[in-house]
Amino acid sequence: MTSTDVSKDAEGSGPSGYAAARLRLLTEEARSGPPRRTALAELTDEWLTGLFAAGTEGLRGVSLVAVGGYGRGELSPRSDLDLLLLHDGGDSKAVAALADRIWYPVWDLGLALDHSVRTPAEARRTAGEDLKVQLGLLDARHIAGDLGLTAGLRTSVLADWRNQAPKRLPELQELSAERAERQGELQYLLEPDLKEARGGLRDATILRAVAASWLADAPREGLDGARRRLLDVRDALHLTTGRATDRLSLQEQDQVAAELGLLDADTLLRQVYESARVISYASDVTWREVGRVLRARAVRPRLRAMLGGGAKPTAERSPLAEGVVEQDGEVVLARAARPERDPVLPLRAAAAAAQAGLPLSLHAVRRMAANVRPLPTPWPAEAREQLVTLLGSGRPTVEVWEALEAEGLITHFLPDWERVRCRPQRNAVHIWTVDRHLIETAVRASEFTRRVHRPDLLLVAALLHDIGKGWPGDHSVAGEIIVKDVAARIGFDRDDVTVLSTLVRHHLLLVETATRRDLEDPATVRSVAEAVGSQGTLELLHALTEADALATGPAAWSSWRGSLVADLVKRVGAVLAGDVPAEPEAAAPTAEQERLAIEAIATGSPVLALRAQTEPPAEEQAPGDPEPLGVELLIAVPDQPGVLPAVAGVLAMHRLTVRTAELSALDLPDGVEGAVLLLNWRVAAEYGSLPQAARLRADLVRALDGSLDIAGRLAERDAAYPRRRGVVAPPPRVTVHPAASRLATVIEVRAQDAPGLLFRIGRALEDASVRVRSAHVSTLGANAVDAFYVTGPEGAPLPGEEAAAVARKLEETLRG
Repeated sequence: MTSTDVSKDAEGSGPSGYAAARLRLLTEEARSGPPRRTALAELTDEWLTGLFAAGTEGLRGVSLVAVGGYGRGELSPRSDLDLLLLHDGGDSKAVAALADRIWYPVWDLGLALDHSVRTPAEARRTAGEDLKVQLGLLDARHIAGDLGLTAGLRTSVLADWRNQAPKRLPELQELSAERAERQGELQYLLEPDLKEARGGLRDATILRAVAASWLADAPREGLDGARRRLLDVRDALHLTTGRATDRLSLQEQDQVAAELGLLDADTLLRQVYESARVISYASDVTWREVGRVLRARAVRPRLRAMLGGGAKPTAERSPLAEGVVEQDGEVVLARAARPERDPVLPLRAAAAAAQAGLPLSLHAVRRMAANVRPLPTPWPAEAREQLVTLLGSGRPTVEVWEALEAEGLITHFLPDWERVRCRPQRNAVHIWTVDRHLIETAVRASEFTRRVHRPDLLLVAALLHDIGKGWPGDHSVAGEIIVKDVAARIGFDRDDVTVLSTLVRHHLLLVETATRRDLEDPATVRSVAEAVGSQGTLELLHALTEADALATGPAAWSSWRGSLVADLVKRVGAVLAGDVPAEPEAAAPTAEQERLAIEAIATGSPVLALRAQTEPPAEEQAPGDPEPLGVELLIAVPDQPGVLPAVAGVLAMHRLTVRTAELSALDLPDGVEGAVLLLNWRVAAEYGSLPQAARLRADLVRALDGSLDIAGRLAERDAAYPRRRGVVAPPPRVTVHPAASRLATVIEVRAQDAPGLLFRIGRALEDASVRVRSAHVSTLGANAVDAFYVTGPEGAPLPGEEAAAVARKLEETLRG
């Protein structure tokens, strides 16, 4: 179907004919992408031309102009129609009537319309006041009417834009930076705005505007393809949702992928990220060039005056490394550099740029990429040292690495990088793609190089610790295999390769053990010591653990997690030094615990105490007030069933997050009869301040005597807050770890975090007639991983079959 095939109604161009033709075009499977967008624009042009012609009999000096995306001929299925009715200032009543004859049919079809009626002088004046209007007019395209009127406006608007570019481009750059701060970076977002996020369609349009200023031009390679792919995704999004939206929500990604014929949502996101990365890099290069040109324009008149108006000044070049110099705020190749004879040059140039905190020039990167030679295997020492220097340069590493990656140099040196490049991470805890997370980890690790004996191993392990995420299965296991090969190729000796592969294999070991296992249990500490093997590896693993967590996102690290990991490292270090961890003995009750227990027996009801816990500032931090780690909650309760779910439920009602939980029977002083359970928990408020101890105690009394319906209260609160649509959470999983402790059976629960989850688990364990010695609660984003050390009524670990039955029952309860 072409635009001439459009069926007409009685007037020849009415909305019913256009609507039918439009529907046929959008449902025609044989045509998509740019051809469909062009056909839709042509179809709309013809319809609007008919509406214009029917209302302009005897009217002269009027034209209908498409601006913005419609002006570029890029109509997505639900795009706005951006129209300007241009007139010469003649018969205003006739012009107003013509506008109504065009606008109302558009509205009647339910199409979004951005419209204006102006003279050329008014349009220029509005453009001078409103940058968005000026950008839209740069894409002005004639549809119908007085062609000379439209052409005159285009000419004058382009002339204005070029004349005002030195003033308007810095304003445009500032607005772009503010938008990026609000919307985030498209190449890392799980639910990106295809238009407004940095690297999206808005930035692609801005690059066209910068080019139209004649002040600077964007790198063209790959830019049109990136823009086309984002437009194709937006088309599919409009068709699958039926809405004019640019937000690629989680629940729509599978449908959009299917509409585009892609394998799955991850493939879709990877294409989006790759396109955004091209546009973002082009934007960085372009704005850098704009700044250079504007600075040169400001300085050149003064220099020429100093030189007597004679020779053109030359930019100063400062040596940085062999074959590498600084010129005009960028790192470029020296005139004598020969990349075709120097395979280490790209790494040397990158390391020099990062160390100097300067960007690599686009020309230099492209010249090196075009002439790059393979390094011998293993790499020469200089290549390995330059890679380590690049990784240890801190924050500037990111921009330099992106420049190398944009031209394919990273995968030239590290072919395994291709599998993690632009790979999404569908976990709300992670704020980066896999590849950017690895670079961020190296940046964080560079802050810890003074506290480890082998900074080079730390930095390389940081770069490669998640390299296995490009392969199926456990990424730590896959990564261990990959790193053995990569590390040997880079030129590390056998012992160093062993250390690096151990770091990658166990990069999650410390934080998972510290937050999910009982550190008082000798079996826990011994198992970590056996996995790590040496003090040097433990030191590196400690630094890698912190760098990895800090690079993951704000939810992955805290003072509490740091204190637990440090405690574990101290205990493991002692074992590696030859100390044998003693079996834990029941600690003698403190005076406060005895006081609470005696009061609980005397009153026959629970009593409690809240006490803030802090740690002193770390040596690396500036001195100041200690940082709070949470609040210690001590509860003494006369021994009775249902204590764990009652306490957990009351804390959930008061919006308190449980970090650790220990339960034990307390030996009372001579002369005091009765049995008391002591709960020593660490909690933190979700937000706001902590509740008063008296309120907690009152609710706990009611929970234990059955007069407080905790389950009902939590269900009411949950129903009061509508859930946000999104991906369906995977079902809970409950597993038994029989070798994790000699003193108890360890049952691990992985589930979607929710208010009252610990209450539900506690009630299920209570129903199973098992005793909970301690609980280790770990929450990362929406995922809870809780470990429970349980015993039978006599205090011994559960037999294998019984433990498996308890786990199955608990899993059924949580899934129910």
